Amino acid sequence: MQNLLLSYYGDDLTGSTDVMEALELGGVPTVLFMRRPDGRLLARFSHCRAVGLAGTSRSETPQWMEQNLAPAFEWLKSLEAAVCHYKICSTFDSSPTVGNIGRAIEIGRRIFGQSSVPMVVGAPQLKRYTAFGNLFAAFRGEYFRIDRHPVMSRHPVTPMNEADLLVHLSRQTSLSSGLVDLAALQTDDLAQTVDQAVQNRAVILFDVESRQTQRRVGEQIWRIHDQGHGFVVGSSGVEYALLAEWAGKGIASGQASFAPPGPVDRLAVVSGSVSPTTEKQIRHALAHGFDGVEMDAMQLVTEGAKEAIERAVASGLASLAAGRSVILYTALGPQADRSAEIDHIEGARNRLGRALGDILRRLVVEKKLKRAVIAGGDTSSHALGQLAIDALTVRMPLPQSPGSPLCVAHGGGAIDGLEIALKGGQVGTDAYFETIRLGS
Repeated sequence: MQNLLLSYYGDDLTGSTDVMEALELGGVPTVLFMRRPDGRLLARFSHCRAVGLAGTSRSETPQWMEQNLAPAFEWLKSLEAAVCHYKICSTFDSSPTVGNIGRAIEIGRRIFGQSSVPMVVGAPQLKRYTAFGNLFAAFRGEYFRIDRHPVMSRHPVTPMNEADLLVHLSRQTSLSSGLVDLAALQTDDLAQTVDQAVQNRAVILFDVESRQTQRRVGEQIWRIHDQGHGFVVGSSGVEYALLAEWAGKGIASGQASFAPPGPVDRLAVVSGSVSPTTEKQIRHALAHGFDGVEMDAMQLVTEGAKEAIERAVASGLASLAAGRSVILYTALGPQADRSAEIDHIEGARNRLGRALGDILRRLVVEKKLKRAVIAGGDTSSHALGQLAIDALTVRMPLPQSPGSPLCVAHGGGAIDGLEIALKGGQVGTDAYFETIRLGS
């Protein structure tokens, strides 16, 4: 592949599709691979100007990162894209032991031979904002500092208890860090400020609290990429910032159109999310004609997993056979969260995701479904691996729910051509599942 604008590694699957959606909306054809492709598979998408690799590092240990991120970054480096992006969640939730962003930066900095790594987290399109290094995020029409956010401050695995991102990052790495803040972004000598920062600090966070500052950040990221700073860390705010710059320079069109795919008669959803947002979406769907199948998360990760999966599949098939859409879920909101029990079992979270993937695969194959949904960021990463999908491309972005597009699966057998949406816990309107079923 030649003249790639961007390559990226997504630290979870929903984050990976978030980047793909942003790029496609900006007129940059993009493919997301589930694993490193061989030459033949890569050639199928030679028209793409951006290439992604879906990962699971958000839910992995630093030791796992050392073993798996290094070869992934080496492969991405071999593509020789102008920019390589390590994609993290826009809520920055991470810890020294799980999803360690600092360790990922250390590995990328080493592989790319880079003295300083730019970092962009704010993304107004997703209602995420950074101001003087502090992260703010919306929830149900209100805005919260991330350490006071009703959901992210109580995340079951990586609760955010610090809003100052560089303080939070300092708990994960000893690398020096600096900030290009809102005040600096308003000055005429911004380029000089950025150049000085990258000469003196190993990590440089750029504030973004508006489309205007986002454009200025995009200018600087693109300006310094060919000065040895092409490896970048951040949310899809990286793409939104670069797209503004690329559109201004005529490098990308800045826009794209997508024909709605229309409705399907039946939709299957599996959910491992404990988010109150997903809870509202499930309750809305159940009130609008979807069947619900409640599953016991503990049964899916212990010795009785096989029987629990069979029961769930049987219930799902019965609903689909009756012509109804179905949601199979392990929790209805935070009050049903069983993380404390699950976390006592080594590898249980990954097994839970794989169990949900097994269930969905059976439903899709046996009922020849055309469309499906996986809800939950960590869930999606491990569940999709059970569907034998090689790659994803965008079928329909959802501007009302940015970060959770309807995708097309590329693989073998009944999975090839499946339309699938991957929804993070905090993403989407109450009517999300019905919107996916209607395809408009």
